Amino acid sequence: MIKNVIITGTSRGIGFELAKGFAEAGHKVLALSRNDQPVKELNLSNITSLAFDLSRVSDYEQVVSFLKTAWEHVDIVIHNAGLLINKPFTDLTTEDFEKVYKTNVFGVAKLTKEVLPFMNSGGHVLAISSMGGVQGSAKFPGLTAYSSSKGAVITLMEVLAEEFKDSGIDFNVLALGAVQTEMLEEAFPGYQAPISAKEMARYIIDFALSGNAFYNGKLLQVSRSTP
Repeated sequence: MIKNVIITGTSRGIGFELAKGFAEAGHKVLALSRNDQPVKELNLSNITSLAFDLSRVSDYEQVVSFLKTAWEHVDIVIHNAGLLINKPFTDLTTEDFEKVYKTNVFGVAKLTKEVLPFMNSGGHVLAISSMGGVQGSAKFPGLTAYSSSKGAVITLMEVLAEEFKDSGIDFNVLALGAVQTEMLEEAFPGYQAPISAKEMARYIIDFALSGNAFYNGKLLQVSRSTP
């Protein structure tokens, strides 16, 4: 069955591979990223790519307008976009924290709120978090804002699963370990991850399509390694 899938952070890495993978499998994709060109250059008729900034409130209006006129319903939302600032804690400013949280937490909440009216029972909201946000996992210097924001989004999805449990819409989180992406290079320069973005995207696609038959309000750790 063809699904209508919204994916954020699609200009590179896992998000780009998700958009490409869903579209090549025949699903309809709304790709949201500050840079919409990489997905547009795929020239796939079942992808709509919009320039979208999670921290800019006005950008949500174009998403809602698209859904009203083009789709009318949404089956899957994948919150993949993430912002990472790698700085010692003593160098982080309030503005740094706000910038990270606007994308990694507040943006996830806002987009979910706007899309929920278009979702029916069986819908799946999936947040991509990080092992750095998992309580008790290994933590690394310089990633205070990023890791704490990824912990916040885990709790956000757990609470939403409880609040909307009677709707039939499911909320889950995948906490990823090391995946070879540009963001990994920003966090751990020179580190070589055991999993490529394309490989991880294949796993996420399968989980987004069928994982909510088995899980709701759950955090799954998807990690062979953390640096």
